[in-house]
Amino acid sequence: MSASFRFNRMEFAGSLGDLGTILPLAVGMIMINGMHPTGVFLGFGLFYILSGVYFRVTSPAEPMKVISSYALATGISVGQIQASCLWIFLLLLILGTSGMITSIGKIIRKPVIRGVQLATGLMLVMQGVKLMAGTSPMQLIQHMAEPNMTVQAIGPIQLSWLIGGLLGLLALLLLDNKHLPAAIIVVATGIGAGLLFSAPENLERIQLGIFLPALLPYGLPTLDEFTIAFIVLVLPQLPMTVGNAIISNADLTGQYFPDTGKRVTYRSLCLSMALANIGSFFIGGIPMCHGAGGLASRYRFGARTAGSNLIIGGIFLGLVFFLGPNAVALINLIPFSALGVLLIFAGLQLALTLLDLQSRKEMVVPIMIVGITLASNLAAGFVIGILFDTLLRWDKINI
Repeated sequence: MSASFRFNRMEFAGSLGDLGTILPLAVGMIMINGMHPTGVFLGFGLFYILSGVYFRVTSPAEPMKVISSYALATGISVGQIQASCLWIFLLLLILGTSGMITSIGKIIRKPVIRGVQLATGLMLVMQGVKLMAGTSPMQLIQHMAEPNMTVQAIGPIQLSWLIGGLLGLLALLLLDNKHLPAAIIVVATGIGAGLLFSAPENLERIQLGIFLPALLPYGLPTLDEFTIAFIVLVLPQLPMTVGNAIISNADLTGQYFPDTGKRVTYRSLCLSMALANIGSFFIGGIPMCHGAGGLASRYRFGARTAGSNLIIGGIFLGLVFFLGPNAVALINLIPFSALGVLLIFAGLQLALTLLDLQSRKEMVVPIMIVGITLASNLAAGFVIGILFDTLLRWDKINI
C-alpha cells in the first residue's frame, strides 16, 4: 500500500475531524438559504477526493466561513451564494496563475501566521462551546440546543451539556488511543444519542434510493446578484482565505509533513480552491476552501495520509447518490454538542502552534491579531497584523 494512501481506523478517525466545521454551516445553508443537499455534499465529496489525490497528504475541505456566516445571518439568495463561487474562482485563479500569491506569501512573517492560527483556533473553540451551550445561530433560530431531539434536558441539566461533557471526557481519555480513536468514538456515541432521542419522523425520512446531481440546478445568477455577492460576500472573504486557507494552511502542512507535503504550496492551494469553486458553481454547491483549522483537526484525530480524504469523500458521495435530499435526516442524528467537541479539540491543536515563537516582539503580534479578530473579524486582524508586525521590526520600538 502506498505511503500516501493508508486506510485504517486512524485515517478514518482523522477524516471525521472537519465535520464540526462543515455540518453546522452546510446544513444551515440548506435549511435557511434553500441550498440543495445533493449539490452541497457532492461538492465536498469531490473536493476531498481530488485534493487528496493531488496533495498526497491529508487535506481539509471547509465552507468559506465569512460567506457562510453572512448567508446564515441574512438569509441571502441562492443566486448570490452561487455568484460568490464564480467570483472566488476568478480571483483565486488570477492570484495563483500570476504568481501574486507566492509574492504575498513571502512577505508574511511567522508571527503573523501564528496570529492567524491562534485567532482561528480560538474561534473554533468558541464555536465549539456555543454548539455545546445551544447558542450557535442554527440553535438560536430553532430555540433549542438540540433541535433534532425530542428531549432537551434530563432533570436540571441541559442535554447538550450532558452529551458534550461526556464526549469531551471520552475524547480526552482517547485522544492518543490508536485502538479506539477519539473522533470515531465521539461521532459514534453522538449518533447513538441521536438515535435514542431523535423524533420518529426524522428516522422515517432516511430513505434509500438512487439520486443524480444536476448541472446549474438554480440557473444562472442575475447581474444584481453578481454585484451584491462581490461586495458583501467575496471582498470580506478574500483576506481570510489568503491568510488562513492558503498561507497558514501551507505553513501548517510544512510543520506536519515536511517530507511528504511538498505539493502543498501557496500556488497549488490557490488553484485547488479555484477549481473547487468553479465546480461548486456548476453543481449547485457552496463556496469551499482549505483551512488550517481543518488540517489541525484532521491531524490531531489521526489522519496522516490522503487515504483520509478518500474515506470521507466516499462517505459524502454515498450520501449524495443513495440518500440525496434525505441525507440531511441522517446527518441530523449527530448532536450539535458532538460537533462542538470536535471543534474544541481542533481549535486547541491549532492555537498551540504559537509555542514556537521566542521573543516578546514575536509574541505580541498574535495577541494583537486575536484582539482585532475578536473585536472585528479575522480579515481585519490579518491585514492589521501585517502592518503591526512590520512596525515592530523597527529597532527603535520595544515591547
